[in-house]
Amino acid sequence: MCDWPGDDKLMQKYHDEEWGVPVLSDTKHFEYIILDSFQAGLSWKTILHRRKGFKKAFEGFNYKKVAAFNKQDVKRLMKDDGIIKNKLKIEASISNAKAFMEVQKEFGSFNRYIWQFVNYKPIIRKLKFSYDTPITTPESDAMAKDLKKRGFKFCGSTICYAYMQAAGMVNDHLVTCPQFKTTQNIKK
Repeated sequence: MCDWPGDDKLMQKYHDEEWGVPVLSDTKHFEYIILDSFQAGLSWKTILHRRKGFKKAFEGFNYKKVAAFNKQDVKRLMKDDGIIKNKLKIEASISNAKAFMEVQKEFGSFNRYIWQFVNYKPIIRKLKFSYDTPITTPESDAMAKDLKKRGFKFCGSTICYAYMQAAGMVNDHLVTCPQFKTTQNIKK
């Protein structure tokens, strides 16, 4: 059983229903990009408990709408108690939305682009203990380097690895966890 959700009901629900399940939707990828970039320097629990606020503030994670945000939107978001009020991260979300759409133009979808870093199939780690979970890998290093080259912000290797875990690009459920076998395949 994975131990990181602890006794927090929302964390447990996220672990059981989402974490490690392969993501194929560009909208869901963008949601994770926003949430994981805001996580930089914070706990996932902090972000997860504000997820509804982020969804409302960032127009349902609609990257087209977020890309059109302006200085007034930044000011509005800096007053929004439903999110983390960090101007650099807010501005990065707008910039990342624009970079996200450029990737879509080049690759046809963000999904097609992002999955290339794991050769289009989840990496299965078969971890026995949570302390064996890496915080970066060569794949997350490559992803971070390429995202930065494309103009993405708040996307270092550690953030990219957390993203890969969330989006099911790697399966870091412990082998004793019931979710280990259920999250191994991309559901089309």
